[in-house]
Amino acid sequence: MWLQKSLQSKLLLGMIVCAIIPLTISIIISYRTTSNSVQSQIVDINQQAMDSSTYYVKRYLDNLDQITLSFYFDPVLMGYLRSPSSADYAERMYISNQVYSISKERPEFRAVRFASSQTGEVYSDSAFLRLGEGDPPGSISTPEDDQAGWGETYGYEVVTMNGERLLAFHKPIIDYPRTHLLGILTIYIGPDELGQLVRPGEVSTTEGEQVFLLIRRDHELLYASQEGQESLLGLEMDPAPWNGDKGYVQGKWAGQEGVLVYVTDDYKGMPLTLVKYIPSAVMHEAANEALRKSLAIPLMMTLLVLLCSSLLSYMFMTPIKRLVRSIAQVQAGNFDMQPIPARQDELGVLEHRFQSMVRGLDDLMNREYRHRLELTTAHLKMLQAQINPHFLYNSLQSIGTLALRQGAPEVNEKIAELGYILRYSMDLKTESVPLHKEIEHIENYMSLQLGRFRDRLSYELSCPPEALSILVPKMILQPLVENSIVHGMEKGTGRGAIHMVMELKAEALIISVMDNGKGIEASVLEGLQREYGGRQPTSGKESGIGLINVLERLRLRYGSQFTWEIRSIPYEETIIQLHIPLEERKDMQPAASAQEVHSV
Repeated sequence: MWLQKSLQSKLLLGMIVCAIIPLTISIIISYRTTSNSVQSQIVDINQQAMDSSTYYVKRYLDNLDQITLSFYFDPVLMGYLRSPSSADYAERMYISNQVYSISKERPEFRAVRFASSQTGEVYSDSAFLRLGEGDPPGSISTPEDDQAGWGETYGYEVVTMNGERLLAFHKPIIDYPRTHLLGILTIYIGPDELGQLVRPGEVSTTEGEQVFLLIRRDHELLYASQEGQESLLGLEMDPAPWNGDKGYVQGKWAGQEGVLVYVTDDYKGMPLTLVKYIPSAVMHEAANEALRKSLAIPLMMTLLVLLCSSLLSYMFMTPIKRLVRSIAQVQAGNFDMQPIPARQDELGVLEHRFQSMVRGLDDLMNREYRHRLELTTAHLKMLQAQINPHFLYNSLQSIGTLALRQGAPEVNEKIAELGYILRYSMDLKTESVPLHKEIEHIENYMSLQLGRFRDRLSYELSCPPEALSILVPKMILQPLVENSIVHGMEKGTGRGAIHMVMELKAEALIISVMDNGKGIEASVLEGLQREYGGRQPTSGKESGIGLINVLERLRLRYGSQFTWEIRSIPYEETIIQLHIPLEERKDMQPAASAQEVHSV
């Protein structure tokens, strides 16, 4: 359900699937490739080591052959061996000593035996044999004459003595330069040195690996890396393929799957075969280790892809979510759009177009509002026009003249001020006036109010001369002053002071109206701000235009550049402050009645 409602989840899931599937396929292919490659490397490494082992075995066999040549360098011994008669005790002791000396040449020699072809006597020195106790396994009987084919008996074979597998090396002693055979020297060699020579072929000491050294064409087992392996019965394979130089085949040892690596060679016509069994578990472990090392970079790439996918989904979905919130905001009636980051892609264009559309709708609504306000103003003007302004002004002037004739100059003055107020208020053709006109109007208005309240009301007005020519909307000061009198004084203590200050800044004209009357409650201020924000014009109860209408007129005239502020402390200070942006100044001289500072 969450997947159906979230486009970001769908996008993120799709990116993850697109990253995981190729990675999985890559891992499978990499594992198979790595496994084959590792197997080939293991086979190559083992074959190289086995080649070296085979080479050292051949050198060892050469060394054995060199040891047997010591008979030829002893003339006395050769003389005894050539004698066709049986040897006396001294001769037998001499021959036995020579056999004994050969048995001590190397520690792995288990026994040395010499069979004379001249006398048929056998000489031996061994911990296993004594003269006259019989022939050991692998012994070659002496023939009666030279026609028995002694040359065919020369070679190597595997024999077992006292439970130990030995190499029997048969060396014919020839009476050079003749071809007469004097006898056969046989050396029985233990597996100690052969094991040292073959073990480098093991390469590793991993449990389960086996090494076998085979000789002769019938593959006699000469050496096995573990004791107790008397034959190749545990190998489930046909040894026929070992006739090649080197290679490997699949097979089993003791029921376990593995690879049999072999290297074949020959020594003076005798086949040598070195075989190594490597369990499949070793192959797989090596492949897995190589795979683990090779997977580090793909896994890092996958994490990077996931991170980039999350970042991209966030970058794509953030403007969409912001656009959805903006639509909900517009539906709620709030057309104030928050600034958005500058983007050049399609989503950025969509957001900018939407905000442009909202601003267009806002402008249309403002124009509609202004249209309604103009209709209201026109209706007011129609009511005002029902009375001829000239008639009223002329009538007041006549009354003033009559009062002057009757000796009442003060009455004449007040009537004149009222006439100026009516003429200014009912001038429907003028919408903007210089500031000094507004000041003249407010002075006439305050003069009438001072005549009404006498010493209960005082006011002060200050304005810099350079601000008098600034054009401002007509009738913006009287509602502010009237608000202070009606709501501050009349509803308060009945006494008060009003201070009007005009300040000219670099970019705005600041008009402040201050009084010490009753003040404005916080709830009234909040209602005023809501009414202003709601853009619903109302008419004042006393002034005929009202404070809120003054604020709305200034907002429509100057837009968002116009600001206002109200601060109130009851019976101490209430300030209404207008910040009117500067537009243009009218190059004209202010009236003589406009003063920089006027106090009453």
